[in-house]
Amino acid sequence: MTKTKLLLLIIFISSCSHQRFDLAIVNGFVIDGSGNQGSILQIGIIDEKIAFIGDSLPFKANSIIDASGLIVSPGFIDPHTHAIRGIFDVPTADSSLLQGITTLTEGNDGTSPFPIDQHYQQIEKTKISPNWAVFVGQGTIRQEVMGFDDRPATDIEINSMKELVHQSMQQGALGLSTGLFYVPGNFTPTKEIIELAKVAAEYNGVYISHMRDEAADILSSVNETIDIGKQANIPVQITHHKVIGKNNWGLSSETLKLVDEATQDGIRVTLDQYPYTASQTSIRALIPQWAQEGGTEELINRIDNPEIQVKLVDSIIERILFDRGGGHPKNIFISKCEWNTAFEGKSLAQILLSRNIEPTPENAAYLVFEIVKGGGASAVFHAISEQDVINIMKHPLAAIGSDGPITIFNQGAPHPRTYGTFARVLGKYVREDQIISLEEAIRKMTSLTATTLNIQNRGLLKKGYYADITIFNSNTIIDNATFDDPHQFATGVQYVVVNGELVVSEGIHTGRRPGKVLRGPGYSSNQKLY
Repeated sequence: MTKTKLLLLIIFISSCSHQRFDLAIVNGFVIDGSGNQGSILQIGIIDEKIAFIGDSLPFKANSIIDASGLIVSPGFIDPHTHAIRGIFDVPTADSSLLQGITTLTEGNDGTSPFPIDQHYQQIEKTKISPNWAVFVGQGTIRQEVMGFDDRPATDIEINSMKELVHQSMQQGALGLSTGLFYVPGNFTPTKEIIELAKVAAEYNGVYISHMRDEAADILSSVNETIDIGKQANIPVQITHHKVIGKNNWGLSSETLKLVDEATQDGIRVTLDQYPYTASQTSIRALIPQWAQEGGTEELINRIDNPEIQVKLVDSIIERILFDRGGGHPKNIFISKCEWNTAFEGKSLAQILLSRNIEPTPENAAYLVFEIVKGGGASAVFHAISEQDVINIMKHPLAAIGSDGPITIFNQGAPHPRTYGTFARVLGKYVREDQIISLEEAIRKMTSLTATTLNIQNRGLLKKGYYADITIFNSNTIIDNATFDDPHQFATGVQYVVVNGELVVSEGIHTGRRPGKVLRGPGYSSNQKLY
């Protein structure tokens, strides 16, 4: 060996002796999020990122997690939440972190914080445990410009909305979301949505949509979503994909066929879903959209108008029998009702029976009027087929998302998806029912969403990527929350690392809040007004 080579070797050994990882994860079975088979590997973390992943660690570490017998995966990314409801009350986001989620997205269903930059500043000031990203809501933008008017926008109004989308994308929105089932999104013609989606496409954003209908008109709604992607040249995500109403069960085979055909034609289409046979939204989901034009005051005026009330009763009966009601008022449960908490956890049928009133769809319609006039409520609607849930889950383009808020423990009667979505997939659908493989489930929870939403350097266990990591016991992970008893944390997640910091240790939240705002690809620190 030459003197030069010997000197270089001494320098290398000397530098190695001083190098240390901040955190090492050893002896775990690493499934990297790509969908590939896993293996036992060692991971070294320095600061916020993965500095090493391989067979044996080259350096010592300040802290070590022995993951023997556990699965080590990327932290789960939730593509659809309403976590703004709760994140400022519970910035540790326990209900999400304890099921392995490290990144939350807000601004779904067409409703978003606004302006985006002010919201991000508020999140950064609060300091939260998970990472955070938002979409800009088309309904929010339309309301800013047009209120709740049920009419097409003028050219001037469209240009004003486009300007707001430009600004929101530059401020870091991931893309444009719509809630075309809700108002004012439901009042929006397709061509108007395309114009706004084109703006998001300029910034490499995504279009994510709660479609106009998930029941009888679901096929036309899927076609509309695909057409928006095609016309605007933007990736589209059909969010919380499901089929509502017993008469429509089985249509997932047709919706997925449309997705496959669009993909073959070069249109970028993906899905996400939650693994439950019940949805949750406002009780107003039972009221036709035309009656909600102008906001709550105008809706109440229509309810109090005898002639209009007759039409509304007929419409609500229709939706109870053939849509979200699952055929009977017993399938609709009040989850949160701030003005009358006695309703929480009870079905419309139970509330009627407690008053010695027959629980017919017609009587339930008048109870809905009472709830709306009293101050509103959110509700859980049991009207989805388990087989459709399975069909969608098997599709390779279907990611996993909760569609839930951050729950304040023991408040209300929330949908159990808030506590259990990701753990339920891993426990029930992977381990118990063997619907999909563990590797595929983890891909659906990590890299698939990161790629779809253009979230950089996350979603895989890879050198140079941010150290968002979930470590769990695949033999015990399970959701514990039920519809009858929803306030139960998932179990089986042993450790969660966010940006290199240990946020869950031995199944207990550490209280640390290292989450970051993840701005979209169009973010510009030098924003310009259009």
